[in-house]
Amino acid sequence: MSDVLVASQAPGAADLSVAPGVSGARQFWRRLSAQRAALAAAAVVALLVLVALAAPLLTAIEGQDPTTYHPDLIDSARGGVPVGSFGGMSGDHWLGVEPQTGRDLFARLVYGARVSLGVALAATVVQIVIGVVVGVAAALGTRWVDQLLSRFTDIIVALPLMIMSLALLAIVPSGFPRPVLVAGVIGLIAWGNIAKIVRAQTLTLKGLDYVFAARLSGWGTWRIARRELLPGLAAPVITYAAILIPSNISVEAALSFLGVGVKPPTPSWGQMLTAADVWYQAAPQYLLLPAGALFVTVLALTVLGDGVRTALDPRAASRLRVGTGRRREAKVTQSVAAAEGDGVAGAVAAADEADGSGVSGVSGGSGGSGRGGAS
Repeated sequence: MSDVLVASQAPGAADLSVAPGVSGARQFWRRLSAQRAALAAAAVVALLVLVALAAPLLTAIEGQDPTTYHPDLIDSARGGVPVGSFGGMSGDHWLGVEPQTGRDLFARLVYGARVSLGVALAATVVQIVIGVVVGVAAALGTRWVDQLLSRFTDIIVALPLMIMSLALLAIVPSGFPRPVLVAGVIGLIAWGNIAKIVRAQTLTLKGLDYVFAARLSGWGTWRIARRELLPGLAAPVITYAAILIPSNISVEAALSFLGVGVKPPTPSWGQMLTAADVWYQAAPQYLLLPAGALFVTVLALTVLGDGVRTALDPRAASRLRVGTGRRREAKVTQSVAAAEGDGVAGAVAAADEADGSGVSGVSGGSGGSGRGGAS
């Protein structure tokens, strides 16, 4: 029997194998599209980004803005509770109004998405830029440069992010734009882990043949880094960036919740949660809406980040095929025992008939079992 075995596939299972010659982008998309959870998360993230970008248009359609007070919609006799049912929901205020101030809750929620997503993305960019530069410089530099940058990176990693952020944000003048300040502080404090990942990956890439060939051709260190090493670093950097974004959203929300992040009247989900802690009984939607938006955003970005990590992992498809092969191996073994003497072809046909797949060929594990049964 030929040693070339065709990997089988169960009915409805996604085919993550990639034909030779397919570009890297197409490989990534085929592996990502095979993960339904990642695609659903990507759709949610795309919707959130669209809502954040279209916040002025959406609030214009509603006819409101996030900073205008509506004292006529507040019941002063009851301590500032919104007038009407469900927190003052109406055709003019789709999600009701904010207690005490009467500001439109829908407008503040969609503008808060701009702040939360914008701060997280900006902080992630700062972290990635600093981490890649420091990691590559440490891996390509001399022994002393590597030691110096590595020890400095260890110090950065050991710093408590929340405590350092609280200290730095508390001493900056209030006139400085808070979203920019929060993004900068998070980015400047939390780049240590990506630097360590980039350094380790760069040291691995340095030992490959094509990098030696580039050195022999007379290329300089930074030209090799730009032309040969950075493309090899793309996968781990993109994967880590996808994980950093939801983490940075949580940090921004926590800082705003503690009162040192984004300041009023600029809306932020964390700031809304801070003001809602005394209104969760009288106006529960004021607490549930920003908390729900924050939960959905972090969950979707986390699932998407895990999907990106799997899609960029070249071993993902082989791991899934191994799992399918083991299931097929058990079925083929049972069929061989039932139809002894028919050979591998009869065993495979019996297995296909048993599970209804109708797929010809077996995986590597089932092929080995078939030969053993035939012999």
